[in-house]
Amino acid sequence: MSESGTTGRGPTAFPWIKGSLTLLGTLALWIGQTACQPTRTSDRLTVASAGRISSLDPARANTFGALQLLSAIGDTLYKRSASGELIPSLASDLPEISADGLTLTIPLRDDVLFHDGTRFDAEAMAFSLRRFLRIGRLNYIVGGRISAVEVAEPFLLKLRLSRPSTSLVNLLTSTNLTPVSPTAYGDYENRALNDRFVGTGPYRLTNFRAVQQRLEPFDHYWGEPPRNAGLDLIYLSNSTALFGAMRSGEVDVLLSDAIDEDQRLALNRMAAQGKLREARGPALVIGYVTLLSNTPPFQDPRVRRAMALSLDRKLISRRVSHGLRPPLRSLVPPALTEGANGPWPSLNIAKARTLLLDAGYCNGRVLSVPFTYRSNVPADRLMALTWQTQLQRDLPDCMTLNLNGMESTTVYRQLGDGTFAAVMLDWRGPYPDPEAYLGPLLSCKVSKGSVCKRGEAAISGSFWTAPGLEKALKQSDRSRGRKRLDELEAIEAKAAQGAAYIPVWLVSARAWGQASLATPEFDGNGQVRLARLQEVIR
Repeated sequence: MSESGTTGRGPTAFPWIKGSLTLLGTLALWIGQTACQPTRTSDRLTVASAGRISSLDPARANTFGALQLLSAIGDTLYKRSASGELIPSLASDLPEISADGLTLTIPLRDDVLFHDGTRFDAEAMAFSLRRFLRIGRLNYIVGGRISAVEVAEPFLLKLRLSRPSTSLVNLLTSTNLTPVSPTAYGDYENRALNDRFVGTGPYRLTNFRAVQQRLEPFDHYWGEPPRNAGLDLIYLSNSTALFGAMRSGEVDVLLSDAIDEDQRLALNRMAAQGKLREARGPALVIGYVTLLSNTPPFQDPRVRRAMALSLDRKLISRRVSHGLRPPLRSLVPPALTEGANGPWPSLNIAKARTLLLDAGYCNGRVLSVPFTYRSNVPADRLMALTWQTQLQRDLPDCMTLNLNGMESTTVYRQLGDGTFAAVMLDWRGPYPDPEAYLGPLLSCKVSKGSVCKRGEAAISGSFWTAPGLEKALKQSDRSRGRKRLDELEAIEAKAAQGAAYIPVWLVSARAWGQASLATPEFDGNGQVRLARLQEVIR
């Protein structure tokens, strides 16, 4: 979910758009839109983030900003606490799993209303789930596991599964499964409703623009009411604009990873001095490099492994983020796998040189790697420049990076076409489970040898697979406890050997609030609990 709040993926899955408004232009737009409205009360807050929102439909939303907003105006069946505990939300209790693992029975609350006044019940939840399965941009996260959605009783839902799935309960915390009112969406069963939203959350949406939204507390909310009088959300595309707005006090809260690392460090220092409130959420975003494995030069596994061995993660972490993005040698955040270090190798220039020599490079033949980074993601550019300089120092006679900056929207649109030999991306799983990281990168429906012809591995731009890998992925999703962790480690070891992906760093969610506010709080899915933002009582 990352600089843009999500990852780099294929053309149909990730059409994120970064805005191009300056701070002055955006604030002028916001002030102009609210000039005729009453001056905000002391507990009505302005929240800034990066980019813009193109769709508020849970079936289509996939940017950090959109999912963060949906978490305030909608609810999910279950939530994850900051400590990882599964908590019923729209469900009234934990799900009951049948002995064969093929049926989940979910009891629902009977006191919930949608923003249009209609009742939330099993029919409404079934409507929303079926709709997502039909038109959801990220419906691949279900992976064909739900074969039927049934209404057993007015407030009892049954999910029939095609196979047992350990990760399915975590999937039910995904913001993409936020229910919508069947009445309001009756004409949108098979198409998206991008600019309106009618859900059950603590806020209702009263104004929507791609770069500004206005939220008012929902008077008939079933749970704890918001601790503020409402929110104005604004979106800026420029890191300097975000930093300046926070530093000057023009915004109350900043929710963004798209901040230059020096500015991020400055915000951290301001928080340490008591000038801001800083919150750190779970580390659920991975930064990684994808290598195109089905065409030269990365068709040769020796070259891919050499690339993995040539990466100095510690240097990159220090130079790019002042250590705020710790090195990562796994495709799964360590918090989800009991903190394992990961199977990807550490820096080893000698082994990298040996592999390149064996592949026919060095000794007068230098491998020139076209390396693409997202030009609108500040950390990507610094990472690419640092690695380029490091290779000039360590392997000047063997390998060099030729850098190419490209806007993220273009990268995501072309990724599944096999356009990029090597590209820097990031990924935040739609729910906190290892399967939500490994499946979207490694799953493959149709393969030939080590080449994925159709499936998530192709959409992700690597086109890499291995015999038995898909079967191992499905088997791990049936297992539990230590057995499952062992199977996941084996899958990652195989992926590390294939070296079509190179994990680089881990990113923790962060938020900053003005000193007059209580420190923002994160949930277990890495989203700020907007309804709990409030001024400090003095």
